[in-house]
Amino acid sequence: MAAESGMALTQTIALLGAAVVGVPLFRRLGLGSVLGYLCAGLVIGPSGLALITDPRTLLHVAELGVVLFLFVIGLEMRPSKLWALRGQIFGLGVAQVLACTALLTGVGTLAGLPVPAAFVGAAGFVLSSTAVIMQMMKEAGELTLPAGQRAVSILLLEDLAIVPLLLAISVWAALHGRGDVHAAPLWQSIGIALLALVAVLAAGRWLLDPMFRLLARVRAHEVMTAAALLVVLGAAYVLEAVGLSMAMGAFLAGVLLSESSFRHELEADIEPFRGLLLGLFFLSVGMVLDLRLVIEQWPLVLAGTLAFMAVKALGIYLVARLFGAGRVEAERRAGLFAQGGEFAFVLYSAAQAAGMIEPATSAVMTAIVVLSMAFTPLVVMAQRRYAKPAPPSMEGIEHANGLHARVLVIGFGRFAQVAAQSLLARRISVSLIESDVDMIRAAERFGFKVYYGDGTRLDVLRASGAATAEAILICVDDPRATDLIVELAKTSFPHAALFARAYDRGHVLRLVAAGVDNQVRETFESALAFGHMVLTELGFSADDADATIEEVRDWDAERLRVQILRGLEAGNTLVRNNVSTPMPEPLRPPDKHTGPDTGARGEPG
Repeated sequence: MAAESGMALTQTIALLGAAVVGVPLFRRLGLGSVLGYLCAGLVIGPSGLALITDPRTLLHVAELGVVLFLFVIGLEMRPSKLWALRGQIFGLGVAQVLACTALLTGVGTLAGLPVPAAFVGAAGFVLSSTAVIMQMMKEAGELTLPAGQRAVSILLLEDLAIVPLLLAISVWAALHGRGDVHAAPLWQSIGIALLALVAVLAAGRWLLDPMFRLLARVRAHEVMTAAALLVVLGAAYVLEAVGLSMAMGAFLAGVLLSESSFRHELEADIEPFRGLLLGLFFLSVGMVLDLRLVIEQWPLVLAGTLAFMAVKALGIYLVARLFGAGRVEAERRAGLFAQGGEFAFVLYSAAQAAGMIEPATSAVMTAIVVLSMAFTPLVVMAQRRYAKPAPPSMEGIEHANGLHARVLVIGFGRFAQVAAQSLLARRISVSLIESDVDMIRAAERFGFKVYYGDGTRLDVLRASGAATAEAILICVDDPRATDLIVELAKTSFPHAALFARAYDRGHVLRLVAAGVDNQVRETFESALAFGHMVLTELGFSADDADATIEEVRDWDAERLRVQILRGLEAGNTLVRNNVSTPMPEPLRPPDKHTGPDTGARGEPG
């Protein structure tokens, strides 16, 4: 007993140590946490230091990390949102699975495999790793984007696809006399699966929220955590018991609780377990790789990995473009999905037991899947570094040419949109130019006519009417671009009054030195208005708040005058702070003092 306890402790320390050393190192190198876990698992597994000798048992436990990950994703996916994605799940997802399975079956057949073995090898590789893709999209902040939602839809379909694939293996085994004679008929298995699915949905709809409300009254946090784990693992177990996917059960549980008032608390309770078990899953996958087999048959394994990844990526890219995805999104999806996943291990094991695939072939295909999972972070990293973004479509976008207006506005983001309202309210003619195509299209939806033009080019300024404009408003959000436009305008259009959006105080000083007529820091006035609201909410009168804001404005103007003469570091005594340093005297006394608190000398209010 003591020996077993010591061995378990040694293995636990090995797992934690490998994760603590490997993941930060690989993230520091820019290779991502997934590859760090996989390599750390390879080092401590049977092919490395052999600190862990039974990785497949550990992998079965670690799959709970994927289960919890899908539950958290489900919490973010409300039923209405999931229903809106039904076309992508059963359209885009089915098309990708079928196309890639057909292509990879052809590759396996050309490599000399029998058709059943080639089909199983292809089908297993088509089922991409949910854990790898989700983790990489989460780290990149892509899960909530439209492209990320489409990727999630495909992964959901792939999780569902394991069911008909396992049924197909069972049918093949029965037809060839290798099936279980005591197994239930196919129609009965499907019926039981559907009943289990309905039971999970019904429990989630009518039982879960009342249960959590009851537990919340007890005010025992550990019980709420236990209940959250019970719901996730219970749903996963029920669906796995009837032949469906554990991950699918957890995802459905998350979706059913996505509109619960306890959603955020559940997510916080699950998060520590999810992160730890998901890391354990990646470690286990790294341990499963048979390094001896890879070394002995490295030409076959490496060629198979590269061929399968390349052909699958091609199929994914073609399907994505066929369904209307842009080039960049299609390439990104191909890079993310061009690998096998954890369901391949289940499928290969079932196929080997049924006699569809030889043990040696299963071992090679398993090595190919694991290598593809390890290569995926490298592929995505190379994509980000070397892929060129697709140029924006200019369809329907007019270039600035022959414009004439009293005021020329350069840059039409949020700042300019508000600034232009006062001009338009007085029916002053305004020409608007912008270099961001997406911004132009967005502005057109609100009735603005914005022309495409780069204000840092003199020819564009001339075409935009700068030579005849009475005022030029420089509202771009890039300080360097603003400086260049100011230089061009002062040299070529000296008659026009220049108004510039400044980024910060340092930028203000540069603009003043360049001769800009008027400038305003982009957040200054809104921050003063914000402070005014806070003062009135705290009980100060409107007159007193007005006087205080005017006082702050005067301090700022005086500080700016000092900085123009002496540099950016000057005038710091005119800044109020919350530490015990001498406070500046007000430049003029407030009009009156009616605040609820007397305060220290010189404090506003």
